[in-house]
Amino acid sequence: MHQNTVAERWTIRVVGVVQGVGYRPFVYRLAHECALTGWVRNDPEGVLTEVVGAGPALERFARDLKAAAPELARVDDVRVLHRAPAGADVPAAFTIVQSGHEGRRSALVPADTHVCADCQRELRDPSDRRHRYPFINCTNCGPRYSIVRALPYDRAQTTMVAFTMCPDCQREYDDPADRRYHAQPNACAVCGPQLTLTDAAGESLTGEQALRRCAQALADGAIAAIKSVGGFHLAVDATNADAVALLRKRKRRDSKPFAVMARDMATAERLVRLSDSERAVLSSPARPILLARKHEGVLPEAVAPRNPNLGVMLPSAPHHHLLLDEPGLETLVMTSGNISGYPIAYRNEDALAQLFAVADVILYHDRDIEIRVDDSVVRLSEHPGLEEPLFTFIRRARGYAPYPVNVGREVATCVAYGAELKTTVAVAAGSQVFVSQHIGDLKNDETYASHRRTAEHLAALYERTPEFGVYDMHPQFRSTRAGGGVGSDPAQTVYVQHHHAHMASCMAEHQLTGTTLGVIFDGAGYGTDGTIWGGEFLLGDFAGVERVTHLRPLPLIGGDRAVREPIRAGFALALDAFGASEYAVEAFPALSVLTSDERHVYTTMARRGVNAPLVSSMGRLFDGIAALVGVCGRAEYEAQGPIELEGLLGRDMRAEPGYRFAFDLWGEVLQMDPRPVVRAVAADLAAGVDLVTISRRFHSAVVAAVRKRCLVLREEAGVNQVVLSGGVFLNEFLLVNCMTTLRADGFDVRCHRQVPTNDGGIALGQVMVADAVRAAGRQRP
Repeated sequence: MHQNTVAERWTIRVVGVVQGVGYRPFVYRLAHECALTGWVRNDPEGVLTEVVGAGPALERFARDLKAAAPELARVDDVRVLHRAPAGADVPAAFTIVQSGHEGRRSALVPADTHVCADCQRELRDPSDRRHRYPFINCTNCGPRYSIVRALPYDRAQTTMVAFTMCPDCQREYDDPADRRYHAQPNACAVCGPQLTLTDAAGESLTGEQALRRCAQALADGAIAAIKSVGGFHLAVDATNADAVALLRKRKRRDSKPFAVMARDMATAERLVRLSDSERAVLSSPARPILLARKHEGVLPEAVAPRNPNLGVMLPSAPHHHLLLDEPGLETLVMTSGNISGYPIAYRNEDALAQLFAVADVILYHDRDIEIRVDDSVVRLSEHPGLEEPLFTFIRRARGYAPYPVNVGREVATCVAYGAELKTTVAVAAGSQVFVSQHIGDLKNDETYASHRRTAEHLAALYERTPEFGVYDMHPQFRSTRAGGGVGSDPAQTVYVQHHHAHMASCMAEHQLTGTTLGVIFDGAGYGTDGTIWGGEFLLGDFAGVERVTHLRPLPLIGGDRAVREPIRAGFALALDAFGASEYAVEAFPALSVLTSDERHVYTTMARRGVNAPLVSSMGRLFDGIAALVGVCGRAEYEAQGPIELEGLLGRDMRAEPGYRFAFDLWGEVLQMDPRPVVRAVAADLAAGVDLVTISRRFHSAVVAAVRKRCLVLREEAGVNQVVLSGGVFLNEFLLVNCMTTLRADGFDVRCHRQVPTNDGGIALGQVMVADAVRAAGRQRP
């Protein structure tokens, strides 16, 4: 530390999540504590401050800009741009000045956050002027990304521009010492957004009456559509079995688990078992849905049937708190407010036109949502063999998007359009890749339009004009076929193999370079040989990979129909293992539901390759085993069979040897052959072995096969760096045991932590592969 007390003038740049999180008021207070004068402002790059004072005070100030930052801030870098003597023109005080609008936009858009403790106290305080005001917020909480239109993050560039602040709100907004200083969504009942409740007959109520009537409807067993932070939810009283059944019937969702919103942490702990780490995630400002071990019998089984987990979250908006404060409404099922297969509704007009097909009443408001943002879904896995809990995104959206992934090196400016299912988009800018919120499956025009709009919105926020667009290699993916977005000129388009993108995504998260072994297990991806892949061992780097091992290909009887009817995959597995349909049915009683005609047709299709493409898919293997043991022959939702097969284990990670995959050549590449496993499963069924043991032995066999192959490839190729990716690694047993087993063998093994391991992380990998391929092309003589 300097001992020199001569006044100096420092200009300091702060980058990261420093707008919309109370950072300038924090800088203002810090400057006063350090007896400094000068100014601070927002600009497109982040926060810029110029301060004058003694050297030691300036050093403390620069240090605390990161070390003491507000809870919602994420300071990535503090750079002293200029140091000089103070000179003659020394400012008399420290001030917050008007935002600058010149320069390249690189400031990070803050994510939507919870309702802070101070706002919750005011919400429930009868003497406070915001008592029971359902849009209360401050610089420490409230909507952000879902309402922003452009940067810098100022009120005029959000959907709150429609509301002129009353004198009281304006006074708070202008006072640097106030908690609502420059809180862009700042409002009150006098000047801000208001609630409206409408029923199917068109009768409407507003304000407090709307809220009370919605609470009463829920208590009476009705279904309510509720406009939340990033879109609409469909809600029922989670303790009312009839209401849950009605919601399933109207939404045509018989089995897929629902998430539940709990009044508070104590209520959540009555529903699920929580560790200290899980409590921290559940109560974090992001307020995600956390998959946790449920307490059986507390809620109706129909909330999350045949599943040891329950998705639970805490309130993320003020009106959630107000609804759950009502007597008898401690828990609400809160599921996406959409018609099945479509994106969540986020505009009032769309909700009113669509959601009465499910809901009895709709509670909405007049604060527009600029971009739809679904709930994030996460899981925390704890195991003695792990150094720390594994944080896994099942869906990355509200509270986390659109924070970037720092990939550790400069990449070309581009837009990547992801895959077809659970898709996201990504915009690359410098060493940061901005991965969007979950968009969904591109099955219809509405979701596709949301996909394109999200890409345009993200690129516009950061004023990025992409040099090229990046697409999945699959010719039938809608995102690939349409190709009508930014960078769609054929000369400015890069196609990336699906599983290479998975591998690159995990590498990018961890800033890995060099030769890496990617173990990539998922449902389906178009391979470089024109077949469908999904059980892959890839060796290489961002610029290219070699397929060194894959799962034995299986005929996918009926193509995509086999995904909805896993019994087809089961029949194909049994046919491959036993050679004739009659032996297959004898070995697996679950196949007896197929008629003799169906078995004959399926056999013919498989033998002749008629509408039965060969797929090396680990997802379909899990589907098939689940069908063969009678867990799930027909799926209502994606991966239902594998989820319920794993669910039998009750999140008990103990391995049990018993089954073994074979390894033999398929052409010139080694294949992982499941036929011995299928035969062993049949033998255990015949011997009366329970399904829990069979499931554990099957899962353990996959882990053992991964370990065996990695050990051999380390010997052959000298590679010790391993990444695990693909949707099958959402299977907690598989992920945890592969991680702990490979680490015990000395591998440097990584899994996803910042983006989902499923196709929600594909866009990040597409950016990295495309950048490397283009760079390699430029370097060729």
